[in-house]
Amino acid sequence: MSLSARWGGLALILLSFNTPGATGGAVCAAQSGPMTTALVELYTSEGCSSCPPADQQLSQFPSSRFPADKAVPIALHVPYWDYIGWKDPYAKSVFAERQSWLVQANRHRTVYTPHYFVSGAEVGDWRNQLPNVIQRINAQPSRADLRLQVNRASGGPLSIDASAASALKNDALALYIAVTESRLVSPVSRGENSGATLHHDHVVREWIGPIALVAGKASAHRDVALQAGWVDTEIGVVGLVQNTTNGEVIQAVAIDRCFKR
Repeated sequence: MSLSARWGGLALILLSFNTPGATGGAVCAAQSGPMTTALVELYTSEGCSSCPPADQQLSQFPSSRFPADKAVPIALHVPYWDYIGWKDPYAKSVFAERQSWLVQANRHRTVYTPHYFVSGAEVGDWRNQLPNVIQRINAQPSRADLRLQVNRASGGPLSIDASAASALKNDALALYIAVTESRLVSPVSRGENSGATLHHDHVVREWIGPIALVAGKASAHRDVALQAGWVDTEIGVVGLVQNTTNGEVIQAVAIDRCFKR
């Protein structure tokens, strides 16, 4: 489904350990490595009949072929198909705005779903080309150092610390953070997917940024409260560094579902 654009941003080290003195608490940390991890970014909608296969494709990440140090998946649900009969419960207008910006950064004119981008570049033939594109990204030496740490005391918010550093001098770079949730299930009763039960992984629940890199560095601390209905053991956190001029994502890192009961 398409819509005209409307406006114009490794070796993975993953640690998980209990927080002293906090019952049920945990700290998880991740750091990017010497090569580039690809950000696999899907724009999708529960109101789009052609989206479930793309959702299923994203659910295959991470995999033995593309583990977390090779590909970081995120799904951003857009609301512009809500009017045709089904309101997507995961959709946000900020995701549609980001999609429109990426389309313009790729010098294209059409916004549609399902719509895949890898590290900021549009991938039209996602059924066949995703592995090749990811491998090309992975072959590039890292141009940014990216670190994430997530703390959570029992019953408390996610306490997220992120930092980014890059030696690139002439690019307008920004740090973004996304909170994701997996194993989501939606029985759809109206619209193009009426009667279907849809399954989603890596769905962005919270989007933070842009946080500009100044003199090559940026850091951020955010406390994110888990909303009613969120399942803490399915929560992940993603960090990425992106060129806000051309949309290229130069590094990504993820902490995926580290809070175990």
